[in-house]
Amino acid sequence: MAYPSNISIADAIKSYGLPRNHRVHWSKALKDEVVRAVHDEVITFHEARQRYLLSRSEFAQWEADYIASGGNAVIGSRPMVDA
Repeated sequence: MAYPSNISIADAIKSYGLPRNHRVHWSKALKDEVVRAVHDEVITFHEARQRYLLSRSEFAQWEADYIASGGNAVIGSRPMVDA
């Protein structure tokens, strides 16, 4: 769990303005928010993949686009794993 135990995943998602599920138009801004939320440990990589029905390669592309447009890379480039 990437967020404190006293906060629900729904509250964590709301605090970042993330979509509730995968049924949205995935704009660059929304993709960036999901990547940022995983990097900031608001939600886990596994939670993002499950909630938004993302493949590893799809998330990796979103992450590469985020970093290429000036987003911060994960320090130490730790691999994103399903927990």
